[in-house]
Amino acid sequence: MYPKLIEVGNFYLPTYGVLVALGFLAGLAVTVKLARRMGLNPETMTNLAVYVALSGMLGAKILMILFDWSDYGANPGRIFSFETMQAAGVYQGGLILALVTAVLYVRKQGLSFLLTADVFAPGVALGHAVGRMGCLAAGCCWGIHTELPWGITFHNPAAYALTGVPLEVKLHPSQIYESLTELALFGFLYWRFGKAAGTGQVVGLFLLLSSIARFGIEFTRFHEQALPFGLPLSITQWIAIVLALIGAGLLVRSRSSSAVRVVNA
Repeated sequence: MYPKLIEVGNFYLPTYGVLVALGFLAGLAVTVKLARRMGLNPETMTNLAVYVALSGMLGAKILMILFDWSDYGANPGRIFSFETMQAAGVYQGGLILALVTAVLYVRKQGLSFLLTADVFAPGVALGHAVGRMGCLAAGCCWGIHTELPWGITFHNPAAYALTGVPLEVKLHPSQIYESLTELALFGFLYWRFGKAAGTGQVVGLFLLLSSIARFGIEFTRFHEQALPFGLPLSITQWIAIVLALIGAGLLVRSRSSSAVRVVNA
């Protein structure tokens, strides 16, 4: 695809980084808008977004390094290389560390965690949708071979040099699958935000639906790491199962709380 947006000598501006930044700004704009609607301090939400973004990038890189430890362990210098800095990482690793950071910050600020998570969920889906197009541009997170008519073929040697994506082979456009899924999820969550019956319902829907989608899309993804437990599921899919169960639990809790409020009224 087009991994280098601008290149001058040995310096280049990665398309992936630009799209991730645009995704963050788009998601932040949505979050601030929803925060104002709920009477939350936009500055506090912006600070939280920055902390979550930084921890999310770190978590994604950490899980990526753990998945590929056979390579990184043999050559520890790669951990701090420009190649690793540019790599997308593993989304679930970023989500987990971002959630931990959010919990700590929200508790310190005395905010409702579930309400704050509801406010953030649509923006996270939008940011993820834009960021995945950065993965497509860079050539990372590529799919397995396919003969389907909508398969894509990478030709750019720079993409291979940066990510190792196979060239001249038709692949599943896994990045596009996930981007379109997250974009549709954003639209649904944004619409649902004003109609949610209880606190925690929006983020519950986000965790459940995005994890179900990721579980399915993973079957079209190329995996360098071995599948654990001798089962045909990747580590990412096991994480998706856990996050989906958490999302389902939040939905049950939300509906139970709203039912109690109706009865008490």
